[in-house]
Amino acid sequence: MREYSTPLSVTVPVVGSLTDDIVANGEQFPDAVALSRRTTPGAHWTDVTAAQFLHEVRLVAKGLVAAGVEPGDRVALLSKTRYEWTLVDYAIWYAGAVTVPVYETSSPEQVGWILTDSGARSVVVETPRHGALVGGLGDEVHLDHVWMLDDPSGTGAVAELRALGETVDDATLEERRAAVQPDDAATIIYTSGTTGRPKGCVLTHGNFMFELEVATTELREIFEIEDASTLLFLPLAHVFARVIQVGAIKKRVRLGHSSDIRRLVDDFGEFRPTFVLAVPRVFEKLFNTASQRAASEGRGRVFDRATDVAIAYSQALDRGRVGPFLRLQHTLLDRLVYGRLRGALGGSCQYAVSGGAPLGERLGHFYRGIGMPVLEGYGLTETTAAITVNLPDALRVGSVGRPLGGTTIRVGDDGELLARGGQVLHRYWQDEAATREVLTPDGWLRTGDLGEIDAEGFVRITGRKKEILVTAGGKNVAPSVLEDRLRAHHLVSQCMVVGDGKPYIAALVTIDVEAFEPWAEQHGKRGPLAALTEDPDLLAEIQSAVDEANKAVSQAESIRRFAVLPVDWTEEGGQLTPSLKLRRNVVMREFRRDVESLYD
Repeated sequence: MREYSTPLSVTVPVVGSLTDDIVANGEQFPDAVALSRRTTPGAHWTDVTAAQFLHEVRLVAKGLVAAGVEPGDRVALLSKTRYEWTLVDYAIWYAGAVTVPVYETSSPEQVGWILTDSGARSVVVETPRHGALVGGLGDEVHLDHVWMLDDPSGTGAVAELRALGETVDDATLEERRAAVQPDDAATIIYTSGTTGRPKGCVLTHGNFMFELEVATTELREIFEIEDASTLLFLPLAHVFARVIQVGAIKKRVRLGHSSDIRRLVDDFGEFRPTFVLAVPRVFEKLFNTASQRAASEGRGRVFDRATDVAIAYSQALDRGRVGPFLRLQHTLLDRLVYGRLRGALGGSCQYAVSGGAPLGERLGHFYRGIGMPVLEGYGLTETTAAITVNLPDALRVGSVGRPLGGTTIRVGDDGELLARGGQVLHRYWQDEAATREVLTPDGWLRTGDLGEIDAEGFVRITGRKKEILVTAGGKNVAPSVLEDRLRAHHLVSQCMVVGDGKPYIAALVTIDVEAFEPWAEQHGKRGPLAALTEDPDLLAEIQSAVDEANKAVSQAESIRRFAVLPVDWTEEGGQLTPSLKLRRNVVMREFRRDVESLYD
């Protein structure tokens, strides 16, 4: 059994709450820019100082108190990522209550379950559509208040709560805030779950405070550089984005929000973040889009050469020596190609942070090679986001880094990763059986992920314990290794490796429509994708991706057959979670016949 611990080198507060950060910033650095926001879509960014943000949070918190929200009450928040999300989140904490985030793409059944299970009596929604969804849930949901951010009547939730709170004095509000301590719940995050009903992860103020102290200290190069800023575009209902939110607020990193993916490149250009966070699919998409655009403009060979040089350059950095000819090529291609790629993220981005799923070594080397290292980390909702992370001065491509300070990672006898630290949850909401299942009696969290730890403490994720396929021949296969490589091809959107109990491994593949259209035009193909799933040229392209993926595994683990599907898998379709993980049970149920055809 291998185990690795990183000593705790910072002092974690033993009193107080997350609101202490905005009080300290507002009083000690009142004129520092805390956030930038857009008052209307497409408008210029307007700065919000630390004093202004503290003032707004207090006014909204007073409204919650006046509305009857009591300490410990659960207040649900259903909205896209936007300035008001962060504002209301801190106001809920300031009033001594608990935030229950809900993905704005959630189905009525999911929303109903979360509101009912959490016992939320109030909810802040974004749009009339969300209001109608909540209003139509039926008698099982008992809500005292539904506030709407974009109320068509003209008075939104923020203005309504500010007006309501005029009767609450400062002393009453401060008494409410000061009563909150590290052991008190800050949020109940319902895991999106790849199977089954979501469980409510109870994360305390202390969980977040521990995570923030160690993460922002070890990643000081990101959080403490001059004019540090980040633009959040991932859902704030996800713990990954949430931790960056509170980390940015704590360290006075200018924070912005973007919820329109179609405007994201423009938003990057206008906001110019110094670091970004994303899930691997975003980095795959950026690379594939750039590759496809270069090919359509007749620069495909140059881009391919630039890719090879970037990867070779990064690998040479690992060896400690970059040869003069490679350095010369890299310098030339930096002007021709790499600068343009960095420009897609605003031109000021120095680092990217990736989590939620494995990035893959090829892309990891590529991004470091173009001058924008991706610091890959690993964590769960149950661990308040990261428990391991690569650091600027301790980066090993292909790994998810070393354990954060005060955290211990262990590989169990069956290969499962176990974790222990101050950021690990103590319980699921109203679910003792699930808590006992995930936490050992001596406090270790069973992550459900399989992994390895090398002699220097770097962790590698090798698969999900419950997703291991066992072929009819008894071969254990981790599908994620193959799937990650397959998705690296510009035409592949999603894929799922199958073969449990079958004679060989196979795969279902979906096509990226945006990449397919220029490819089809370039190859003289006519008609919709649905009519071309058996096209020889398309199948040859996917076969090349399969061949590349198979290089990572033994022959017994390799993909023997695949099928191209006429439709993609999406969060809206229910096949992906909000963090873009595959819901294998849903895919297997909906595409069972396609799977069976692979073994005819």
